[in-house]
Amino acid sequence: MTKPSRYERIAFVASPSSEAQVAFGQLAAQYGNCDPKDADVVVALGGDGLMLQTLHHHMRTGKPIYGMHRGTVGFLMNEYSTHDLRARLETAQESEINPLLMRATDVNERVHLHHAINEVYLFRQTSQAARLRILIDERERMPELIADGIIVATPAGSTAYNLSAQGPILPINAALLALTPISAFRPRRWRGALLPNTAYVVIEVLEDDKRPVAAVADHEEVRRVRRVEVLSDKSISMRMLFDPGHSLEERILREQFGY
Repeated sequence: MTKPSRYERIAFVASPSSEAQVAFGQLAAQYGNCDPKDADVVVALGGDGLMLQTLHHHMRTGKPIYGMHRGTVGFLMNEYSTHDLRARLETAQESEINPLLMRATDVNERVHLHHAINEVYLFRQTSQAARLRILIDERERMPELIADGIIVATPAGSTAYNLSAQGPILPINAALLALTPISAFRPRRWRGALLPNTAYVVIEVLEDDKRPVAAVADHEEVRRVRRVEVLSDKSISMRMLFDPGHSLEERILREQFGY
């Protein structure tokens, strides 16, 4: 007797691109397309942008997410194939990630709460550099950073904006966050810090009237912030599925060696 698949009911989601929409039609016709709320697994067809959207949408459901590359950037995606999808899902390796929670207070004292899978970052809104004060676990660690901004990145996001800003690549299972400046002017040689993922990070904006700063959690932006608090939200765990030999752990390790 054939053992039933853990992933019998599949929900497909796709980006608007023609390539992703064609793939959606092929796979839905071959495997059926279940409503996401009733599905055993969600299969995302597109690029990394769609994967982040899908993870955000299903953040609290606990459903595993399996991506197939039908977009531009595919770091978080598996190779596309219509062949024997349920068998691929059965053998896929699971990576569990926790999002960041950003609590941003703007200059009008309004509080904005957003989650981020990749990173939370602050950046200057005008031609003038931002002046920022950094506290870790309620202890001042840097009284003044003059820079274009600063990034707090998860291991999953360490190869995204963080890497472009010369931040470190973190193994996916590392209990760390990367704190990386964006074009730091003072302290000139400060390259950032590695923090435990239990850290409570507070970034205060100095001269917020003269040097306005925005804060972003993945794709959610808050303008003219005064104070931003960031911590890893352990109450939410997201499950990502990767083909054997192409796990997120393996991809991040490859990035560290430049291939």
